[in-house]
Amino acid sequence: MAERGGGWWVLAAEEARRAGTDYAFLLDDDPVAYPDPRALRQPGGVHGPSRVYDHAAYRWADGGWTGRALPGAVLYELHVGTFTAEGTFDAAVGRLDHLVELGVDMVQLMPVNAFEGAHGWGYDGVLWYAVHEPYGGPDGLKRFVDACHARGLGVLLDVVYNHLGPAGACLPRFGPYFTGGETAWGPSLNLDGPGSDEVRRYVVGNALGWLRDFHLDGLRLDAVHALRDSRATDLLTELSAEVEALSAGLRRPLSLIAESDRNDPRTTAPREAGGQGMTAQWSDDLHHALHAALTGEEHGYYADFAAPEALPRTLRRVFWHDGRYSSFRGRSHGAPVDPRTSSGARYLGYLQTHDQVGNRAQGDRISASVPPDLLCCGAALVLCSPYTPMLFMGEEWAASTPWRFFASFTDPELAESVRRGRAREFGARIWDGEGGEGPEVPDPMDPATRDASVLDWTEPGDEPHRSVLGAYRDLIALRRARPELADPRLDRFEVRASADGRVLVLHRGPLRLACNLRSRPAEAELDAPAGAVLLARGRVAADGRALHLPGHSFAVLETAGDAPG
Repeated sequence: MAERGGGWWVLAAEEARRAGTDYAFLLDDDPVAYPDPRALRQPGGVHGPSRVYDHAAYRWADGGWTGRALPGAVLYELHVGTFTAEGTFDAAVGRLDHLVELGVDMVQLMPVNAFEGAHGWGYDGVLWYAVHEPYGGPDGLKRFVDACHARGLGVLLDVVYNHLGPAGACLPRFGPYFTGGETAWGPSLNLDGPGSDEVRRYVVGNALGWLRDFHLDGLRLDAVHALRDSRATDLLTELSAEVEALSAGLRRPLSLIAESDRNDPRTTAPREAGGQGMTAQWSDDLHHALHAALTGEEHGYYADFAAPEALPRTLRRVFWHDGRYSSFRGRSHGAPVDPRTSSGARYLGYLQTHDQVGNRAQGDRISASVPPDLLCCGAALVLCSPYTPMLFMGEEWAASTPWRFFASFTDPELAESVRRGRAREFGARIWDGEGGEGPEVPDPMDPATRDASVLDWTEPGDEPHRSVLGAYRDLIALRRARPELADPRLDRFEVRASADGRVLVLHRGPLRLACNLRSRPAEAELDAPAGAVLLARGRVAADGRALHLPGHSFAVLETAGDAPG
């Protein structure tokens, strides 16, 4: 190859133009043949040669698709490898009608870039441009997107730019991609050091490629707080500008959702106002406040959310840690959201996510800790809030299957290291009988751990799963029928709560959501006489401004005199 300058080397090869041609790189005196860091196909896995792939050869059927904007939408987080037993894009297509009937608007796929082995969460990807072949490769992803768009579903994709997986990470052999400090998962991306111009283009080019070439409607950016970037224009700000330009060219909305641990409103503030211009960001504080209130758990980071005012305040203000002290971090954390200038649509609210379930020792869902009626109360608080709601697959029917951490690394030493590390994380007993006194952690390398995490699609037809699914469907349908429930304006949103924080009333225009998280009956005080009850879980009774609620129940109702004419 001939050096072109700027770190680039060039070779013209006619066969490299032909789709289906396999190729690899030999670097200097290294005898190993490496795949292409920008490979679009890796049919032999991340250690094998790359294959030339032609995007133009696929015939799209979504020509009439005009996109799906994030504000007002309900999201559904989905892991391709465990959504069905087959674990493929094509098998997932067979379950899309369930999502349509549920009423969700957008599917958020967990990472599908190439990683080692057949099964894994996807966050150990090493070839960011290639689609994981066991899922169905690039054509499989395109068929999935086509099928979603045909049903009116938008598609978001989780992408990981803060680290590489531990197996097959050849990218650093090609340039100064990782010369910064350390993250919790390994070396951090070189975003501001020598040679970082091309590193940033590698990331931005990857993001634009997913949106343009795979017709995706947006990206979820994993752990952006781990991106070390001291430039005046940071990577997220640069990316938001590039995506905005692409959106204008494609004439359809494109969304960028950041996962950030910073609790910083600037993440979603417009670039013109000094923000990074993300469309939305996850709010783990909302999850933690809900989880602590529903389950009573007070260990780890849930300890900060045990206060009675934690749930109502976090529902009202997005972040519990908005500059206040965090005992888990040992310092003050976050910044306040101004309800006068910030939209609730910029923040995702959720009861469960892959992280909050999968990072528990047993991968147990919240439905394993709370009764179905209380789970439905949590769902009502999420779906009647001003935030962008997101469900984690199976949540809508209180799936009994866990969702555990699993991987399939082939190197025995790496596999054993992951096993031991997972056990140490929980101070846990190890499956061979050694170790500490903590809970036993399923072996992440055992195929049975992945298999146990696959959704059981027979459950939605049986009780109590069927009634929970009905509640989720009814809540989403009511949210769509009554725009007040999706109103994202925080300056019009009010939460009133009992002294113990377990009886709440959410004000949504003329509507009220009254929710009793206690196991015993309670009375909710309304600001106006109760009118028609639109949806309820449990037998509620109104007496003027008092609403009598059974234990673990909720009701969405109009206040008398405020119903639209």
